[in-house]
Amino acid sequence: MKTILIIGTGKFGHHLCHRLVAMQNEVMIVDNNEEHIRDLFTQVTSARVGDCTNPDVLKSLGIGNFDIIIVCIAENFQNSLEVTSLVKELGGKYVISTASRDIQAKFLLKNGADEVIYPDRDIAYNLAMKCSADHVFDFVELTDEYSIYEVPIVKEWVGKTIREINVRANYNVNIIGIVSGGETIIMPSADYSFASGDHIKVISDQNSLKKLVKRI
Repeated sequence: MKTILIIGTGKFGHHLCHRLVAMQNEVMIVDNNEEHIRDLFTQVTSARVGDCTNPDVLKSLGIGNFDIIIVCIAENFQNSLEVTSLVKELGGKYVISTASRDIQAKFLLKNGADEVIYPDRDIAYNLAMKCSADHVFDFVELTDEYSIYEVPIVKEWVGKTIREINVRANYNVNIIGIVSGGETIIMPSADYSFASGDHIKVISDQNSLKKLVKRI
């Protein structure tokens, strides 16, 4: 469990807040419009209405007490930049800011952000991958070369174990999870025997994945 401050609660901030709370984190939210956060009052640890471009407002939040601070002010980049810089100056341990363009990310990183994310771009990239690649049910990019993919198993694997198939040696992918019967098994044993309908979550480069899905 971590203590997390979310500044700005637009659509992305709302989804992020719901998920963080569901994962048992202590979440505080701040927005300059009470209507934006009213529906979250009963879910979060704390909620405040205030303009975070004002240093006094940020100081009152106890910035240094949070493990992570996420700046989600997508509608006004100038405000996002100012808040990011102020949060870091006031002792923010780890600051994540959102951007929609590379030039924004460059300025945010220079002005205090420890990490910059692109919510719209990342969703678009993931959807493009799932739509373009056959048999890919989920996709998370790790680096330019490697990603996590969820794909069905090869039919010939049913009844055989991970050890028998020797997936890593034969397909150059690493299995990190099995999705079976609606449940996910993380880091399955080499003695796991595949059942019909199983999916695997693998870390792989694109070329190795393409070779694997051709067998499906």
